[in-house]
Amino acid sequence: MDADTGLTVRTATDTAAEAVFAEGVVKQINTGGGDLLSILDGLSLRVLAGESVAIVGASGSGKTTLLSLLAGLDLPTAGEIRLDGRSLTELDEDGRARLRAGRVGFVFQSFQLLSGLTALENVMLPAELAGYADAGPRARTVLERVGLGQRLDHYPHQMSGGEQQRVAIARAFAAEPHILFADEPTGNLDLVTGSHIIDLLFELNRSRGTTLILVTHDTALARRCGRVLTLNQGRLHE
Repeated sequence: MDADTGLTVRTATDTAAEAVFAEGVVKQINTGGGDLLSILDGLSLRVLAGESVAIVGASGSGKTTLLSLLAGLDLPTAGEIRLDGRSLTELDEDGRARLRAGRVGFVFQSFQLLSGLTALENVMLPAELAGYADAGPRARTVLERVGLGQRLDHYPHQMSGGEQQRVAIARAFAAEPHILFADEPTGNLDLVTGSHIIDLLFELNRSRGTTLILVTHDTALARRCGRVLTLNQGRLHE
């Protein structure tokens, strides 16, 4: 148990050497007029377990699309993606969901909190799905770490955007993921709170060997990552 995070420490031997692998990934969408728009074009990426990687690039370059593909929330038009050693293209939607459970945390830019659940219940949910018997205490601990110990029983509509973002981050932490994907994790936070959340992200990376893959415009956050990759014209450049 790590004294800073209150979460179980996982050593490097507990994780696969390769956390995320992508090769020749193409993502096309129909523009509505019969034409196909290529967002990603032959993209390749390899991230080892325990690495921290920032993905930067211009707005509209496809960063959020890439994150969704790497996490198995969407499928590429062509190419291969492996998550924790498993090929996502060989799994159906239910299989990808099972693979993510307990292995993957995701911080969405739009929060994606369940409106009918309190902050505590939103954070408990992924821990319960991952089979943790202590989902309640675990959720309380992480919410306290993000400064929301007094907001446990509040619903999303009763919280500010910054508070909802912190609930979303706590939810991603609660199931102790092997891999954490975060889409602009500090985008809705003030400077002080954002700095605190950045520290939490890297505590998770340091103490548990959690792989971090972040999309960000925050240069301070990007600089703290082990690698910074730029998405440009559908491909990643180191």
